[in-house]
Amino acid sequence: MHRTIGVRREDKSIWERRAPVTPVTAQRLAEQHGIHVAVQPSPIRVFPEAEYEQHGATVQEDLSQCPVVFAVKEIPISFFRPGGVYMFFAHVIKGQPYNMPMLRRLMALGCTLIDYERVVDEQGRRLIFFGRHAGLAGAIETLHAFGRRLAGEGIPNPFEEIGHAHQYHDLAEAKAAVTRVGDAIRRDGLPRAAVPLTIGVTGYGNVSRGAWEILDLLPVRVVDPSELPGVTNDPAPDRHAVIGTTFKEQHIVEPLEGEFDCQRYYDCPDNFRPIFGRSLPHLAVIVNGIYWDERYPRLVTKKALAELWERGERRLKVIGDISCDIEGSIEITVKATEPGEPAFVYHPLTGEVADGYEGEGVVVMAVDILPSELPRDASEYFSGILEPFIPAIAAADFAAPFGELALPAPIKRAVIVHRGELTPDYAHLRRYLD
Repeated sequence: MHRTIGVRREDKSIWERRAPVTPVTAQRLAEQHGIHVAVQPSPIRVFPEAEYEQHGATVQEDLSQCPVVFAVKEIPISFFRPGGVYMFFAHVIKGQPYNMPMLRRLMALGCTLIDYERVVDEQGRRLIFFGRHAGLAGAIETLHAFGRRLAGEGIPNPFEEIGHAHQYHDLAEAKAAVTRVGDAIRRDGLPRAAVPLTIGVTGYGNVSRGAWEILDLLPVRVVDPSELPGVTNDPAPDRHAVIGTTFKEQHIVEPLEGEFDCQRYYDCPDNFRPIFGRSLPHLAVIVNGIYWDERYPRLVTKKALAELWERGERRLKVIGDISCDIEGSIEITVKATEPGEPAFVYHPLTGEVADGYEGEGVVVMAVDILPSELPRDASEYFSGILEPFIPAIAAADFAAPFGELALPAPIKRAVIVHRGELTPDYAHLRRYLD
């Protein structure tokens, strides 16, 4: 049976160049499953319209006849059609106020919403994500920011050769640039004013692994967080190496009593106290890739940073806040940024913020759409893991009651709204709508 799915253009940001379905995936869907792909035209998408047409897709403005429409970021409410089925990153599962009007509109029109963020396995692990590419782009931007920061302080350094992630054609080109910097450090060393160069990465999930994929292109000597004081007090620091460390839960908090237990921390965070501040004086760069919500202590607070500054302990130069929770785990992330102007300087004593890399304080890189800086690689990866689910989504009878809706279990778990009604797992969102 011939079926058609739609791919909407991305227009939430001028930097959003990703696509949920690539031209190559579109061709495979047609050849192997009889699914035709209709794509809205876009002047910024990383894949030109001609590339889609060469692979058998149709480029057309009107997607109203497509039973299912895929996108990456949120869709404006004017786009929705009665009874339509839409799959995208909806950002509604925490009751985000800015997206409640969108959710209300979907429900009023009797639509079905499938959220990529909730496509999970039986253990709740996400199956469709851009996390690795956020880590990759975030690490590149953080190293770029560090180079700019040192240069602004009058310290020539090899990191000045690293550009913005979005300036490279693809990930391979970006990695080649970082590799050249790594070779220069091995050969010529780091400037004396920048050593020891200590970089702390928080977390060990997809985001943090992506960040390490970039950092490992440098000559990194890995240490435990407990070794940082010894490193920073070394009278003869190694100029030909970067000191890297990973912060796990036990390096971020400690129990009020008894031994550390990770599951107990997640279940009862009030029984733990934060200890990340002990490492703060010993870090030059922080790359933050952890999940955070208000139940858990912050990593970097405004108060702790102000106290550090008052004591004259100003080793910390750059925070690459990949997680980008506004005033969240990194409290000085007071705003999100975009790839065109990815960083700002936060003054710990005054709380003032200045865009760019120069001025007293700490540079914060807080781009909230980091995967869009590597649009081709991110789209190819994402489309590849989404592709196996598309035939079942395209074939499903969404007019059926939710209990009878024939979808793969991970996709069915991600159905937030079905025919205008919140599904049982997301009934709690009603209080945010009300």
